[in-house]
Amino acid sequence: MHLRSLNDLTRKELTEIIDKAIEIKKNPKDFSTAMKDKTLMMLFEKPSLRTRISFETGMTRMGGHAIFYSIKDSPLGKKESIEDTAKTASRYVDIIMARLFKQEDLDALAKYSDVPVINALTNKYHPCQIIADLQTIKEKKGKHKEIKLAYLGDSNNNVTHSLLLGCSMVGMNISIGCPKGKEFEPQKDVLDKAMENAKETGSKVEILNDAEKAVENADVIYTDSWMSYHIPEDQQEARVKLFMPFQVNEALMSKAKDDAVFMNCLPAIRGMEQTAEVIDGKQSIVFDQAENRLHAQNAIMLNLMKKWEK
Repeated sequence: MHLRSLNDLTRKELTEIIDKAIEIKKNPKDFSTAMKDKTLMMLFEKPSLRTRISFETGMTRMGGHAIFYSIKDSPLGKKESIEDTAKTASRYVDIIMARLFKQEDLDALAKYSDVPVINALTNKYHPCQIIADLQTIKEKKGKHKEIKLAYLGDSNNNVTHSLLLGCSMVGMNISIGCPKGKEFEPQKDVLDKAMENAKETGSKVEILNDAEKAVENADVIYTDSWMSYHIPEDQQEARVKLFMPFQVNEALMSKAKDDAVFMNCLPAIRGMEQTAEVIDGKQSIVFDQAENRLHAQNAIMLNLMKKWEK
């Protein structure tokens, strides 16, 4: 079993991982030897502050060891095939996490690996982030059912896709507020799967092209960068103009519930996807959210190792 996307989990497994993450956070010493004598390989094609530190710290706290490996220094997919890389690494380590550009490369790595592979981010999916987000929402709101999350901004990206899957799996309502057009809206296969999940869990999924309508009656307001790593820098000016109506500011926050919280998976640029007043304000929980990457990923690793060993 791998975690290539949230589609690899059942609703029961997702809930169990979230609950385990909360337990690990409350009682870290109970898991201090859970990964004793185990080694995690961390493959990075994209940079990240939170991903590297949280995975490496998490593995250390559970008694294991983590190896950082930058693909800039690697023949992966060039001199050496992904198939050979996966088969070779599997002889050395017990679990692999990879932060790559292409989902197809992550899928290939998982296909040929003899140990569990975790998607730590691709251009299409970001399952670790959303499991941490769902943990954070449960801690702050006490539940997922009857909770509405509104996401604003660029919606053809990994965070939006995984939020659609995750929210619909746990029965949360989700409204996407984004510019109209295939380039900016969620990909059809992801939206179809979210709609399928929603029929089973009773959640509501909607794509809107109006920020105020999207945040109406929302418990959680969420945004992400308008300039993902794969977006060319020369597009910034045009994208800022396009997405500015979806910027999360105090006026937009006032349209949601009075006790609504603000989330951003970070990194964030004040004055772009959100204002400083919002991200640094009393409704912001972005650093609780960031901390939970550590606990959620520990729960993911324990779940995968247990499933794999069976």
